[in-house]
Amino acid sequence: MRSVSKFTLPYPPSINSYYRTFRGRMLISKKGREYRVRVAEELTGVSPVTGRVAVEIQVFPPDRRRRDLDNVQKALLDAIEHAGIIEDDSMIDDLHTIRGDVLAGGTVTVTITPRA
Repeated sequence: MRSVSKFTLPYPPSINSYYRTFRGRMLISKKGREYRVRVAEELTGVSPVTGRVAVEIQVFPPDRRRRDLDNVQKALLDAIEHAGIIEDDSMIDDLHTIRGDVLAGGTVTVTITPRA
């Protein structure tokens, strides 16, 4: 039996604000680090999923501005990995991202399914 993990998380920062360059080095921005901490807190008690996985992300943007769906993936997946829910985002074999309706404040729903 395959165990599926499903959870709702805060809307991630855009990849455009996730990284910063400091003294010639690319670093995760303060906003990005704060998001990782918040996701780790939200996922406390969620069992890790080991091995290769499929991930579905439903994105509910905070407003009607134009947004690229792929801009939410990196920060979100890195935060989930940092929280220990998946071993490494390189273990994702199947990744689907779906835009949902606008939701005040924005949110994302993530479903992780182990691959057979």
